[in-house]
Amino acid sequence: MTHTLADDGRRYSLIIFDWDGTLMDSTHSIVSSIQKACADLDLPVPSDAIASWVIGLSLDQALQRVVPELSQDMLPRFIERYRVHYLLRDHELKLFEGVHGLLGTLSGAGVQTAVATGKSRLGLSRALAATGLEGHFAATRCADETHSKPNPAMLFELMDELMVPPEQVLMIGDTTHDLNMAANAGVHGLGVTYGAHPPEELNRAAHVGLVNDVVELRGWLRPRLHENRHS
Repeated sequence: MTHTLADDGRRYSLIIFDWDGTLMDSTHSIVSSIQKACADLDLPVPSDAIASWVIGLSLDQALQRVVPELSQDMLPRFIERYRVHYLLRDHELKLFEGVHGLLGTLSGAGVQTAVATGKSRLGLSRALAATGLEGHFAATRCADETHSKPNPAMLFELMDELMVPPEQVLMIGDTTHDLNMAANAGVHGLGVTYGAHPPEELNRAAHVGLVNDVVELRGWLRPRLHENRHS
């Protein structure tokens, strides 16, 4: 059953993005790092589908789901091995094609942008520096600073900081965690199908639409922006 919300003619003045699998093409690296860390510690290695399902959650919360055999005593060692494997692939990570142009379109229209991510603050800061997007977003929130998705705390905090009402906010993400967070915060959620969760999974959460690539995302957004162009 799909849960598509009616297009009620809203115009968005704040676009909040998830990071991994939405702006950055990092899904495979995260899945591989989880699997290799499991192998290092002789834990059952999860399938790609299971490992990718937890992307977007805080790492601690994700590991409870994907590696239930992991004890609290083993957690620091697991996180260390995960980070080693992830950093080894760091040079491979890049933004999805078209992201710079999309962000330029939003900036040119005077629309604010923000990030709500399951990454740590350290991880997001490194990613922003590596992609040249430091200082680009009006505000950002990470899972180690507040509650993890699908708790709406990140969105509430961003809306309060930027003083934007829920009816002018759009959350964009590649997982049901993103879409459920949006619904819990009373804002619209838009799903992208090129990340961690497949369309059939995204369709189970409330959303105003699904898009298949960044070009389609840019086209979907253009007529729905509450523009505030600088003179």
